[in-house]
Amino acid sequence: QVQLVESGGGLVQVGDSLRLSCAASGRTFSGNAMGWFRQAPGKEREFVAAISGSGDNTYYTDSVKGRFTISRDNAQNMVYLQMNSLKPEDTAVYYCASRKIPTIMRNEYGYNYWGQGTQVTVSA
Repeated sequence: QVQLVESGGGLVQVGDSLRLSCAASGRTFSGNAMGWFRQAPGKEREFVAAISGSGDNTYYTDSVKGRFTISRDNAQNMVYLQMNSLKPEDTAVYYCASRKIPTIMRNEYGYNYWGQGTQVTVSA
């Protein structure tokens, strides 16, 4: 069983930055690809970014490319999402998710464990 705990959300203004963190339990963290998803009010949950177990491969949804960066620290069992140039449309609850294998994917059904989410609100 893997437990994921997100932190770092908050209320910011357009153009600001935030860094989300996700702390993961488990002995073989480097064997787990990790992803960030988000869900805005009234919308379905959507993929944001993913990183392979080694950290060598990353993948982003088009709307955040060039603004968001996913990274991980396998020694600390942490994954991060650096969010720059935030826009009102980035407002959502952000979820950290873990796969049982190290290869990345964007489909949420490929993820086995989920955190409780952290709220990000970007005001205009």
